[in-house]
Amino acid sequence: MKVKIRKGDKVEIISGRFEDRGKVGEVIKVLPKEGRVVVQGVNMRKKHQRQVQTQGRTMSPGIIEFEGSIHISNVMLVCPKCNEPTRVGIQREAGEITRVCKKCEALID
Repeated sequence: MKVKIRKGDKVEIISGRFEDRGKVGEVIKVLPKEGRVVVQGVNMRKKHQRQVQTQGRTMSPGIIEFEGSIHISNVMLVCPKCNEPTRVGIQREAGEITRVCKKCEALID
């Protein structure tokens, strides 16, 4: 599956859990094989970590909060020019591929 969202892009959550819907965040990680993205501050998960010793270092115990992945269809790219969630088009010129905002037709890359 061709992914039009990249690491570092600003995205808005358009569907999913009620408390996450409408939030805007930066993409931390893209998982193209699973068709999922990890967005900063969205879909927070808690993991209960026990104390573990590995290679002479001790990992502290406690409850760790981290971002879970969400499906790529639940996010929409926010255009840097018009600052609105938009669909992404692809433009090919002289063998170079660039992403284009469908609303204001501004180059995203």
